[in-house]
Amino acid sequence: MSTIRSHISLILCALLTLLPVIASARDNGYTVKYDGGSVPDVTAGSDLRLYIDANQVRLIRGKKDVEPVITIPASSITEISYCQEAHRRIGTAVAVGVVTLGVGALVALSKSKKHFIGLTWANGDKKGGFAMQCDKNEYRGILAGIEGITGKKAIDSTTMTVKN
Repeated sequence: MSTIRSHISLILCALLTLLPVIASARDNGYTVKYDGGSVPDVTAGSDLRLYIDANQVRLIRGKKDVEPVITIPASSITEISYCQEAHRRIGTAVAVGVVTLGVGALVALSKSKKHFIGLTWANGDKKGGFAMQCDKNEYRGILAGIEGITGKKAIDSTTMTVKN
């Protein structure tokens, strides 16, 4: 009986020792959706992984691809912008309303928000920009990370007015 307990305690100690190693091996990127811009060979709606390193921002296709689609040095980022787009869920309400009459009206009254972040850069003669849609739970963290490595403050693009 005591040998079983000693084996169990040995296994538990080994697991507790390996737990920090396993936890640090997780992916530290963010899942974003490319909304448009000047990144070559990427179409709008593509799912990408965003990595914010100490001196650069990288976009990679999927989790398994190791070759970045684009790498932007933090020093070349000229502007960071963000906005939120709110809209009513009319399409969902119609679909739900066909099946259940009363619930469709409740769904039509609810709103959903999409969160967007835009980056522009100028690296020598290479200039570009793109917009990405972020998860609502990661949106503020991505903004803070990019602001931190660039030293620039993000601009709320909904407050900007365009005059013709």
